Amino acid sequence: MPTFSLPLPDEAATERLGASLARRLRPGDVVALEGDLGAGKTTLARAILRAAAGDPKLIVPSPTFTLVEVYDTPKGNFWHFDLYRLEAPEQVFELGWEEARADGVVLVEWPERLGSLLPKSRLRVALSVGEKERQATLVGEERLVNG
Repeated sequence: MPTFSLPLPDEAATERLGASLARRLRPGDVVALEGDLGAGKTTLARAILRAAAGDPKLIVPSPTFTLVEVYDTPKGNFWHFDLYRLEAPEQVFELGWEEARADGVVLVEWPERLGSLLPKSRLRVALSVGEKERQATLVGEERLVNG
């Protein structure tokens, strides 16, 4: 599977990555945002959502407490899940998981909480924090990784 890594030295670099991904995403895509607390998962999701909506000022709250937020964009519905507080993978069905997968683009923070429910066909974005900058590693189909 194609892999691509790039440094994210500042928030502007994260926003550029988000805009690039937003152009390539289409309904049915799942983006698994992985990384420790503070790695930049919500920042990247926010950048994707703002670019997809065509609104750099779009208010994008972290769905840490609501667990999911849905955005109607010109590219279709984007579902932003934060599964940090999920106690069992099956609880995702109560959040509209099947509907999201059927007709939307799905962004998932803490995708490991899904266990076997995490789709095999997905874009994996692993974010890490180094000594001087963040790093993003993308693994997935060519259209999403190297678009």
